[in-house]
Amino acid sequence: MFHTPLPAGEGLRLREWTEADAPALSALFDEPEMDRWTPLRAPFDEAAARAYVTRAHERRAAGQALQLAITTDGHTPMGEVLLFVAAGDGSEVELAYGIGALYRRRGLASRAVRLVLPHAFHDTRVRRAVLRIEPANAASAAVARKTGFRLTDEPPVVRESGSRSTSLQTWELRRGAPY
Repeated sequence: MFHTPLPAGEGLRLREWTEADAPALSALFDEPEMDRWTPLRAPFDEAAARAYVTRAHERRAAGQALQLAITTDGHTPMGEVLLFVAAGDGSEVELAYGIGALYRRRGLASRAVRLVLPHAFHDTRVRRAVLRIEPANAASAAVARKTGFRLTDEPPVVRESGSRSTSLQTWELRRGAPY
């Protein structure tokens, strides 16, 4: 479902995670804000990072997801942007993102979202892209607004991660809308 080449632009180069990224991935994701706002639980050590990279490659090979390291130089990961199939009929894709604590407040998430949106709508079956955001996550809501997403009136989506249950609002961007 997701085509190559991998996106570059807006001062960013997105790339696939590699096994060698495990230490950097652990450093990015093993922190309180990632634990709070994402399904990734702390501690997120190098073994968890290696397993994460393996799952990312499996999901890409199966055409289910694209999980990309956000870099400015093509090497040093600063965060991640994800794109995955959200509806069984292929009409909806979901995006997600996470930026490491050292790299926040640089516009990396919004730039990365804009870069992957053409991939989101590459398949003509896709009618909308969605973000699922906790109501209290003001930073993520700001990224949604900045990239053209609009909050819907759909009922919250409840997701389970370990022993944690999270209620998420749906933000959408319809095919053809500006971003």
